[in-house]
Amino acid sequence: MSKMTKVAFLLSVLFIFAAAVSYQAHSETPSLADSVSLSPETPDFEDPDAGLPDEPVAADEEEYYASMEEFLASADYVKFMIDNLWILIAAFMVLIMHLGFATVESGLTQSKNAVNVIYKNVFILCTGILIYAFVGFQIMYPGDFNGFLGFGGFGIGYDSSDPVGMLTPAYGEEMTIWTDFIFQAMFAATAATIVSGCVTGRIKLSSFMIFGALLLAISYPVTGSWVWGGGWLDELGFYDFAGSTLVHGVGGAAGLACVLLLGPRSGKFKDGKVVGIPAHNIPLATVGVFLLWVGWFGFNGGSVLSADPAGVSFVFVTTALAACAGALASMITTQLVMKSLDAPMALNGILAGLVGITAGADVVSTTGAVAIGAVAGVIVVLSILMFDKLKIDDPVGAISVHGVCGIWGTVAVGLFSGASTVGVQLIGTLSVLTVTFLFSLLVFGAIKYTLGVRVSKEVESDGLDISEHGNHAYPDFSPVRTSQLGSYSP
Repeated sequence: MSKMTKVAFLLSVLFIFAAAVSYQAHSETPSLADSVSLSPETPDFEDPDAGLPDEPVAADEEEYYASMEEFLASADYVKFMIDNLWILIAAFMVLIMHLGFATVESGLTQSKNAVNVIYKNVFILCTGILIYAFVGFQIMYPGDFNGFLGFGGFGIGYDSSDPVGMLTPAYGEEMTIWTDFIFQAMFAATAATIVSGCVTGRIKLSSFMIFGALLLAISYPVTGSWVWGGGWLDELGFYDFAGSTLVHGVGGAAGLACVLLLGPRSGKFKDGKVVGIPAHNIPLATVGVFLLWVGWFGFNGGSVLSADPAGVSFVFVTTALAACAGALASMITTQLVMKSLDAPMALNGILAGLVGITAGADVVSTTGAVAIGAVAGVIVVLSILMFDKLKIDDPVGAISVHGVCGIWGTVAVGLFSGASTVGVQLIGTLSVLTVTFLFSLLVFGAIKYTLGVRVSKEVESDGLDISEHGNHAYPDFSPVRTSQLGSYSP
């Protein structure tokens, strides 16, 4: 059986499997999520807002809490404190994901670029939080706006004259404005971190810094406002619980635009063939993937926006099931298609399942979560092979994991739940990713034709650690400047 026949057979089985599970998911009454709810009213997972805290009453909350002292003495305070604390813990868990991104990216690439990878990840996390505090938060959540573009002002937006409105349920969520900001800031930095993996090993550090800062300052919060800020896609009924498209898809689309303009690593494609550039430390990458998995419980669990026992525990379960299904599906796919027991592909299968479930972790059944993760695990392998065939060099598979599987996960909400329709999900996904791709193409193109985006062949051959940082990740191995030996690829 030829490779193409195997791929066709696998896709056919995948389609039949997804269709069957989708039918079952829609016909399940009640779902497991319904049966475990501890709320007075069982959440209906046909409702996109099910499992989330109720919207605050329209009346002026000042009528309920004339002062902070009154709120602290009220019956609402303990619940608010617990909800707020859980979201802060979730924000910390998302921060751990950035350590995971750094170790995955450095482990799956060459040792001569490990310091450069760490430096980029530290920069984008710290810069991202500061930029999000300065402009991003109030672009993404501008309040009343036209649904496409709004700006609430510079800074986080805390009004010291109204502590009740900022630090109690009068804010509109079961958290303070400070908690809301730090949780969302961790998400923002994630989108640009994804781009780092796509371009590693051959990009100028300064060019990446400029692009990453502009992506976080402009593109990410604008498209995010269309959904999470109450914009036009939210009004249309588009549903993305924790960011399969709004975070991961955005990172994948931006990374694709950058890679197309940057070009592949030297020696990656020769004489029409794909030349493997081995990962230098798979154990390090494995540690990173499991750190990401742990952090993802905060990423998805925190997006419940309260400490609701039923909501958070259910999201934990769907998240874990999708990750496991993604790993196993990628293992089977690599064996069928590549005749290989490929460990990095298995790791990417875990991440693919996690990205896939992120859009609908609170509204799909457990069966649906397994199906979404399994399909993502197949898709990620085929997508990575496809990009190699197209001579699009993505060293860590981030475009496939975050971009392609992010699209699948978002569309799957329409297949496996009643939270939205496939048509609306497609419109939202294509709108967000098209704008992100065009923005990235324009901005990265401008940087390319003014400052340049790619290091010289000599620098790439020697490694960016020596050339750009003057450091070695592994000094005991006595790194050699290969360009001086004339051994770098032309």
